[in-house]
Amino acid sequence: MDFTISPEIEDYRARIAAFVDSRILPVEGHRSLWDEHGNIGRAALTDLRAQARDQGLWCLQVSKENGGQGLGKVGMAVCYEAMNRSIFGPVVFNAAAPDDGNMMVLEKAATEAQKERWLAPIVAGSVSSAFAMTEPSPGGGSDPGMMRTRAEKRGDRYVLTGRKWFITGAEDAAHFIVMARTSDDPRRGLTAFLHHRDDPGWRIERRIPIMGPEEHGGHCEIVYDGMELPADRILLGEGQGLKLTQMRLGPARLTHCMRWLGLAKRCTEIARDYAGSRTGFGIRLGDRESTQIKMGDLAMGIEIGRLLVMKAAWTLDQGDFARQEVSMAKIHVANLLHKAADVAIQINGARGYSTDTVLEWIYRYARQARLVDGADEVHQMVLNRLQADNPDGFWTWPVSTA
Repeated sequence: MDFTISPEIEDYRARIAAFVDSRILPVEGHRSLWDEHGNIGRAALTDLRAQARDQGLWCLQVSKENGGQGLGKVGMAVCYEAMNRSIFGPVVFNAAAPDDGNMMVLEKAATEAQKERWLAPIVAGSVSSAFAMTEPSPGGGSDPGMMRTRAEKRGDRYVLTGRKWFITGAEDAAHFIVMARTSDDPRRGLTAFLHHRDDPGWRIERRIPIMGPEEHGGHCEIVYDGMELPADRILLGEGQGLKLTQMRLGPARLTHCMRWLGLAKRCTEIARDYAGSRTGFGIRLGDRESTQIKMGDLAMGIEIGRLLVMKAAWTLDQGDFARQEVSMAKIHVANLLHKAADVAIQINGARGYSTDTVLEWIYRYARQARLVDGADEVHQMVLNRLQADNPDGFWTWPVSTA
């Protein structure tokens, strides 16, 4: 098996790493440049985004013909990990959720006219976007079959009614992809629609307060109250909403993991630096066996995560949905990130619990990782079902045709 990467990917990785170190980390280190929700302030972000664009480090995930760099999932895995050495890295390179996943699915599913109207402005960075799928109970969450938001066809238009919540970025978003039920067919009952924030018939009910730091635009509860949309706002086709969610969520879950590996590595970096300088009871903290065991365990966990992510990335690049590979990576890396932040805080002691480092930021952020894009238990059930349905093929290696 060949784990080497191309010189092109290594060039992107090295330039991103240098950019993070020289440009983004200094901004991260000045709390005056943050916004009130624990994210990078708009002024600093605008400046850094312009620099990233000038250096050809913009939108790695989008094809060159649509304004990006055209890296596949393997290249993204390498570079996204490098980006998230800083908590602000991904958004600077236009590789943060939810725009990241929305751009990828629009490039795959949108018509040329839809790409021009809905994709191009996100790629340009002139607007942000949101993906409105999750609903309050008893509506759809991890199970889209429970979706209650409806789109009723009236003549040549569709009228949307329903409620969504925890919609990331909604307060700042201009472009929305919203999932709604157009029939009760279990396989073809859902449809994806595109709408603009200026379209009438919807509102943000509230920006939901959360435990962790927030993406720009927060996590909002949305009400659709008779929004009327023409048929050209349908993405992929009526009744193709379930297929579209599969197209979007698999790669989006994996890009979360790519980024989380970078944050987990940052945790070990902060812990190792402190353990190397802190002395107590006549011995350096880094020389204590208990510290070495913790750090060695994290190093192994991160490498396992990198292998799982890379296999899933490779499988996606082959045109597969990579359901079992993505679920395994999602479970492992989400838990790894929480563990890395917890161990690093423990090693740093009170310093780790303070805001003198970004460890407490990462710790608060990390707890959501086991929930977003499918809770651990949902992915574990998926893996059990896939293994039970194909016990002989679950652990097979792909065979070369050469």
